[in-house]
Amino acid sequence: MQYCMAVVDICLLMYLKGEDRMKVKTKRNISGFIFALPWIIGFVCFSAYPIVTSMYYSFTEFNMFQAPNFVGIANYKQLFQEAKFWKSLYNTLYMTVLGTPLNLAFGLFMANLLNKKLKGMSVYRTIFYMPTIVPAVASTLLWIWILNPTQGLLNNALKSLGLPAPNWLGDPQMTKPALLLMGLWGTGGIMLIFLAALQDVPKSLYEAAEIDGANSVRRFFSITLPSISPVIFFQLIMSVISNFQYFTQAYLMTNANSTGGFNAASGGPENSLLFYALYLYQNAFAFFKMGKASAMAWILFIIVAIVTYALFKTQRKWVTYGE
Repeated sequence: MQYCMAVVDICLLMYLKGEDRMKVKTKRNISGFIFALPWIIGFVCFSAYPIVTSMYYSFTEFNMFQAPNFVGIANYKQLFQEAKFWKSLYNTLYMTVLGTPLNLAFGLFMANLLNKKLKGMSVYRTIFYMPTIVPAVASTLLWIWILNPTQGLLNNALKSLGLPAPNWLGDPQMTKPALLLMGLWGTGGIMLIFLAALQDVPKSLYEAAEIDGANSVRRFFSITLPSISPVIFFQLIMSVISNFQYFTQAYLMTNANSTGGFNAASGGPENSLLFYALYLYQNAFAFFKMGKASAMAWILFIIVAIVTYALFKTQRKWVTYGE
């Protein structure tokens, strides 16, 4: 229907005179602009304006209750001299460098297991995907109970096997590994995308390789990985960006062992759970240092942009696109 209307419009413009043709084009342009106007207004008000404003606030001392006071690059200097800033950056890099490949590998492993033609496979796929649709807050609270050092399900299982039961949320050496373990719970989305990619690999390639005597390991590394490498690259980019913004789980777990009530300024034992986004939130809404928080946001933007650019430069060496 849209194709027919486009043909009619083209024929109409061909038979109109110059001035009439310009009037029709102008009317169509105005109509298109009016239809796009709600999105333009929303983008300017809720995206462009906050971005530009945060850039200005990053050079000011601003607490939301008084007028911003321009201080130049003082916020950036203060951040680079703070131990908590570097600690939060280290924690975030730890989660990004270790959590990203771990989640991708586990998601790909589960996708391979679920890419079999077995009876009831759709049920298994649904079961393994279900944790993904659980809200992050609910799943985090569940894992706080699972990781409880005395009554938690995980430690009780370890004790029954005669293994040591660590204090997952109280020991600074175990808090981030606990989050890595918890992250495997939510890899259903990654698994689903990998599963779709695996099913798109031509079966003829596997059949030809099997005739040539290639075993399953050789077929995986020579056919499967190169064929789904664009999907792996996409998942890598999205996972890196997501891990740099790691917030919800740390925000809830920093208060898991608190006995004095909720503390928005907590960073966990020895600040081992003080991630970059959490420290940014604390500066903005716990300490009301909006200028400092804006500076942190722009530093994070620059870091993510550099890392993303570097990953895009590496794709030429290992990502295989279809001919």
